[in-house]
Amino acid sequence: MSSINIVGLGYIGLPTALMFAKSGLKVVGTDYKKEIVDSLSQGKLFFEEEGLKELFEAAQANGIEFSTEYFKTDTYILAVPTPYIEESKKLDPVYVISAVKSVLDVCEKGAAIIIESTISPGTIDRHIRPVIEERGFVIGKDVHLLHAPERIIPGNMVYELEHNSRTIGADNLEVAAMIKELYASFCKSDIVLTDIRSAEMSKVVENTFRDVNIAFANELAKICRNDGMDVYEIIRIANKHPRVNILQPGPGVGGHCISVDPWFLVGDYPDLTNLILSARKINDSMPEHVLGRIRDIMREHNIKDITKVGLYGLAYKENVDDTRESPTLQLLERMDEHLAFGVKVFDPFVKEQMVDDQVMDFKKFINEVEIVVLMVGHDHIKENMDLLKDKLVLDMKNISELEGVYKL
Repeated sequence: MSSINIVGLGYIGLPTALMFAKSGLKVVGTDYKKEIVDSLSQGKLFFEEEGLKELFEAAQANGIEFSTEYFKTDTYILAVPTPYIEESKKLDPVYVISAVKSVLDVCEKGAAIIIESTISPGTIDRHIRPVIEERGFVIGKDVHLLHAPERIIPGNMVYELEHNSRTIGADNLEVAAMIKELYASFCKSDIVLTDIRSAEMSKVVENTFRDVNIAFANELAKICRNDGMDVYEIIRIANKHPRVNILQPGPGVGGHCISVDPWFLVGDYPDLTNLILSARKINDSMPEHVLGRIRDIMREHNIKDITKVGLYGLAYKENVDDTRESPTLQLLERMDEHLAFGVKVFDPFVKEQMVDDQVMDFKKFINEVEIVVLMVGHDHIKENMDLLKDKLVLDMKNISELEGVYKL
C-alpha cells in the first residue's frame, strides 16, 4: 500500500484522514471545495471538535496533504454526502457515483475503493458496480470494492474513531483482511468482516434503531403532556425495571445520520417499514410540538410579540457546532410557514451568522427576550442557568432546576 487518498473532508472524512496520517500512513485528503482545501493547507480547521486540533497537528507532522485533485494510488476512502431524495425517500447516490468515476480516472490497477459514506442496502450493486463495469474495469481484478461505514458521532469523534467497532464489507474476504489491517493502524476495537450488502444494511439499521427508540420517548412525552403527567418522572420510574431503558424525549432529531438514514429503508421498502415510517413522522413532528408549547406560554402570559422569544441552541446536539438537520432550524422553518418572524436565536458554538435575528452575544440575547427555549443542552447554558431566573424558561432538554420551568 503506497498511500491513501481520502475523498471528502467533512465531519467524517477529515478526522478519518487525520487519524490515518497520525498512524504514520501517507495520506492525501481531497475535497472539491477549494476553500476547505486552502484552509486545511494553511493549518486552519473549519469546525471544532474535542481533540481534533491535537490530531491535526500530529497529522501535519507526518506530512498529510490536501488537494482538490484526486491522487493516483492504490487505496481510496470515500466519505462524501449521501442525502435522500425528498419525494421518494430513496438514497441519492449522485455524490458517491461522481467520486467513484473520478477515482477510476486516476487509480492504479488493483486499487481498493472503500466507501465509508452511509448507503442503503444494495446501493453498491445497483449504482456503483454498473459505473465501474461500464468503464471496462473488472471488479475483483482491476479494482476492489468495499464498504466500511463510519460509526462516530460529533462531539466525541476522535475517541470513537479509535474505540468503536468497525465493519468491513467486501466481495473477497482476503481483500477485506488487508483493509482490516489498514484500519487496525488506529482502531483498537473489533473489526468485523462481512459481505458488502450486510455492511450496508447494518449501518442503516443501527441509526434506525436509535430513531425508533427516540420516537417512543417523544410520543410518550406527547401523551403525558396531553394528560398532565410528568414524562421525565414516568421514564425515571420505568427505567428502574432491569429490562427497560427508555431514552429521553427532546425537541426533534437532527444530525446527518439518525434523521436521514431511516428514510433509506422507507424509500426502498415502502410496504415493509410501517414502524420506521411512523417513528420518522413522530420525530419530525417534534419541532411543531415545541412551537405549540411556545404559543401556550405566550398566551398564558399575554405575550404577543414573537421577538420576545429566544431559542437557545442552533447545533443539533450539545457541545458541538454541527447544525445539520438541527431541530432549531426545523422549528425556524415552521415559524416562517406561520409568518412568525423575529424570534431571537443564540448558540455559543456557532460563530457565523446562519439565520435572521441570530444574536452573537449571550447577555444581549438574554436581555432582549422574555421567553428562553432551551433547544440544546450545551455545558455553557448549564453553567449560566442563574441568568435565566427572571425569564420564562421552556426546557426541551430537562436540564434546568429553576423553579417554574416549563417542560416538553
